[in-house]
Amino acid sequence: MGIVDRKTRSTMMAGIKGKDTRPELVLRRALHAAGFRCRLRQKGLPGRPDMVFRRIQAVVFVHGCFWHRHEGCRFATNPATRQDFWAAKFEANTQRDGVVMDQLLGLGWRVAVVWECALKNPEGVKQVCADLSDWLLGDGITFETGSFDLLA
Repeated sequence: MGIVDRKTRSTMMAGIKGKDTRPELVLRRALHAAGFRCRLRQKGLPGRPDMVFRRIQAVVFVHGCFWHRHEGCRFATNPATRQDFWAAKFEANTQRDGVVMDQLLGLGWRVAVVWECALKNPEGVKQVCADLSDWLLGDGITFETGSFDLLA
């Protein structure tokens, strides 16, 4: 059995949001302060990216390390209960992420993935914002944040 009972766990999981998460809001604020303007979760695009920069044909996904399985990240833990269920869920999530990225690239979009762990503290946010700003203004096709362990 886990740390909490089933009812408490269910309540906790139901409270997890899919949009306007803390990491997403932190990154949006930082990019806005840097002068970037975007649309949010634009319908009609595969995967409904978190941020869409239509003028420069770029989209940004802010991925949670747990849900999207950030490889090598300490936040991409495996639940101790219902392991088969979670393995299937995580596999479906990562497969869908790959399909969505391929679809967006096929449509001519530039795609960035920013991992939640990179936005855990102010220094990480500054670094991600600087790197992402350079990518947005450049001509790179894809971008992904590194694994920043700046949690001290």
